[in-house]
Amino acid sequence: MFKSSVKMLPRLSVKFNKSRPFLTHKYTTFSRPVSATAALRATAAQPPPQEPTVPSKVHLPVSNIDNRKVVVGFENREWGRYHHIWLRDHCRCPHCYHPVTKQRLVNTFEIPRDVKPVKVESKPEGLEVIWPSGQSSLPHTSLYPWSWLRYNSYDPPLHRREAPEKILWGSKIQQSPPTVSYDDVMAEDDQGLFKWVSQVDKFGFCFVSGVPTTPEATEELVKRIGFIRETQYGKFWEFTADQSKGDTAYTNIALGAHTDNTYFTDPCGLQLFHLLSHTDGSGGSTLLVDGFYVASLLKELHPTAYEILTRVGIPSHAAGEVDSIYTPTPQGTYPILREINGEVIQVRWNNDDRSVMNNLAPAELEEWYEAIRLWHKFITSEDSEYWVQLSPGTAVVVDNHRVLHGRSAFTGKRRMCGAYVGVDEYRSKLAVLRERFAPDPVSADTASFATVNGRSIWSPSL
Repeated sequence: MFKSSVKMLPRLSVKFNKSRPFLTHKYTTFSRPVSATAALRATAAQPPPQEPTVPSKVHLPVSNIDNRKVVVGFENREWGRYHHIWLRDHCRCPHCYHPVTKQRLVNTFEIPRDVKPVKVESKPEGLEVIWPSGQSSLPHTSLYPWSWLRYNSYDPPLHRREAPEKILWGSKIQQSPPTVSYDDVMAEDDQGLFKWVSQVDKFGFCFVSGVPTTPEATEELVKRIGFIRETQYGKFWEFTADQSKGDTAYTNIALGAHTDNTYFTDPCGLQLFHLLSHTDGSGGSTLLVDGFYVASLLKELHPTAYEILTRVGIPSHAAGEVDSIYTPTPQGTYPILREINGEVIQVRWNNDDRSVMNNLAPAELEEWYEAIRLWHKFITSEDSEYWVQLSPGTAVVVDNHRVLHGRSAFTGKRRMCGAYVGVDEYRSKLAVLRERFAPDPVSADTASFATVNGRSIWSPSL
């Protein structure tokens, strides 16, 4: 299952760019076979029909029972095997699964180790499994939709779980940066909101134009995604270069490309900035760097350095306020690049907040310094840096797990406001909006007969 899950992740295509000593990258996704009806539903995102779409009786999958598993033969001569205890544990009848709360009711630990169906039957709606009677006098019947079985197949995996497309970018993103309008984002139909968070998911950042230049309007904009995450800097913050907080963000000096909250165990997911005004001075350009793009370059050109940056933890701290010292738990265990199944999923880098590197083995100390030297070279290259002069009325939201940000030095009085949103709140909002505007095939196939309280009990998210 682990090896197969690697194949389910986005595939990286690489093309050499002769005009500069770097590579341009773009994630592409695997396609998956779905029925024409399911594809139509997912594309149109219209209310589900009154009758479920089910396979015709002529082409029903075949099913039978062996000693430990139920074997299902799908189309194209594909076979899926499902352990008896796994099927019984995943029954979603009202007695075993609460349809409103979407929580399991079945007591997993009362299921006999040797549980075995009495009978299985392929029906248009799905696989019907009849279990032997337990404490009650009647046998228990379960029904598993075919699309759900295929999606969750594990012996072998039959469904490639697509990761949403992510576009890796360098400085040329300035030619057409992702942008949505404030009015669209705030519209009640949520379609503009869906576009906004989808762009953030794809590019790692997105501008919002036409924002009223007030803290109140900006705060309401942030709350469209989720509730604001409060930190030592407050909840929704407005600041100038007055050093009111013990952080260089509250000065007018230049800030190199970095991610925020490296000193937290769970760094914030999103960060929104809005320049309210800048008077009697100049400078203060905003810097954005795609950490995933730089990581892909490093992996391609300097694999040894890349491996070190995915393995060596970086001790970090925030101690500018006398009443607080923040360090991640456990300290010194989180690397610059967090990787799962061969793909970078998080970047944590702020050299200013780095603590003492006392966790390096003597043999790797010089290699580590060489690795971060290469990392710094790549994130500060002309190819990677996207500089933009923000103006009042344009906000930018940044995926703090992917895109590094910074600024140039400035003079005069510069008022900024913004906030953090937790990664889980952001991902929840994105998942809900996808469910509404771009439903997955399983939810689309089961919506008409399994939706309770606005969500199918067979949703792949459950």
